[in-house]
Amino acid sequence: MSNRSLGAAASGIDTMQTYLDTIGNNVANSQTDGFVSQTVQFADMLTQQLQPAGGAVGTTLASTNPSSIGAGAEVSAIRLNFTPGSVIQTGVPSNVAVEGNGFLTVSQQGQTFYTLDGDLQLDANGHLATNSGGLVEGWQPGQPTSAPLSPLTIQLGSTGVATQTQNMVLGGNLPANPTGPVTVTTTIYDSLGDPVPVTLTLTPTTNANGTATSWSMQGTVTGATSPLWATAPTLAFSTSGQLASVNGTPVGTGQTSVPITNEPSNYTWSGTTMPAVDFPAAGSATSVTQFAGNQSLEVTSQDGSAAGTLDSYSIGANGVITGDYSNGGSKALGTIALAQFANVEGLDNQGQTYFTSTVASGKAQYGQPGTNGLGTVQGGAVIGSNVDLATQLTDLIEAQTAYQANTKVVTTADTVLQSLMQMP
Repeated sequence: MSNRSLGAAASGIDTMQTYLDTIGNNVANSQTDGFVSQTVQFADMLTQQLQPAGGAVGTTLASTNPSSIGAGAEVSAIRLNFTPGSVIQTGVPSNVAVEGNGFLTVSQQGQTFYTLDGDLQLDANGHLATNSGGLVEGWQPGQPTSAPLSPLTIQLGSTGVATQTQNMVLGGNLPANPTGPVTVTTTIYDSLGDPVPVTLTLTPTTNANGTATSWSMQGTVTGATSPLWATAPTLAFSTSGQLASVNGTPVGTGQTSVPITNEPSNYTWSGTTMPAVDFPAAGSATSVTQFAGNQSLEVTSQDGSAAGTLDSYSIGANGVITGDYSNGGSKALGTIALAQFANVEGLDNQGQTYFTSTVASGKAQYGQPGTNGLGTVQGGAVIGSNVDLATQLTDLIEAQTAYQANTKVVTTADTVLQSLMQMP
């Protein structure tokens, strides 16, 4: 009898030690970003049957219930608690907080891991990486989400692609009584990002009163063999001073474009569409007008740019990493992938906030944040530890009390044994 009690108490001490170890690990990681706390579950051990069940015998012997005695307790499972931790704003652009269902996918030393720790950084090669050196994976620009995952790279200071000018917008006033041609200068960009100096000259046709009845527009580029248009476009205005037609075609309510017909031969151009001069809708705040007074015509905007360097980047809720360049342009640098599992509690904890998939968790299903039931990501933030210190300290008191109670059973059983040994 005393031997059974000693064994049961010893098993209780073992289980409480595991309980204390788990609580200690949770408390130690209460400030670890992306840490997933653990919960210990217990079960009673195999029992020893003292008396089997017996059926009734005639009218003289009643049925008997079985009797058994337990052999103690054991740890049945240490479960992962995936209750989300709080979102902590860091302002660090490489940091990522996964909000909702999903894990970051990390490759390290030929293995694939999954983590909620979004305290990421750029390594020496520009890879988006964890603090332990794992490379965060996703899709390269232009790749579909069905494509294989690969490490994501952000090369700050790298040169971005130049943007060829497609549109230059004219706005302002042409004098109703001009004294000569009006000249406007601007700079556009070819496909290599080289600046192209453009001069637009608008020459008026006037009536006997000196009022302009129309304007012809021609453009030149220094060093080019031909003007920008084989035939100079013609502008006409209504009596109210608004642009009425271009090349005899009435302007509509939208923007009117006049594409260049002769590309400047001393620059490089790509595609079949040449840059165009655009006229905003007549009557709009930025339209070209013909009123009395000084001329204020100018190129108000153009959409080309020289090659720039990657100055900064940001991570959107959909996982897209957008790079911002010194030339004012921006482009996608890649998309972070999220992984989800049929049974997250089946993941195997590898330490360093890393998990691996198992037959219990099922294979990882990858997708873009915000799709297929996956959560979103928040750049410049991390998910903190989900350890609730108040709960852990309460559990610690319970574990300590149970541990002490089991040691008391051992002491009492020892006393009983000593008493038996001292009997005459």
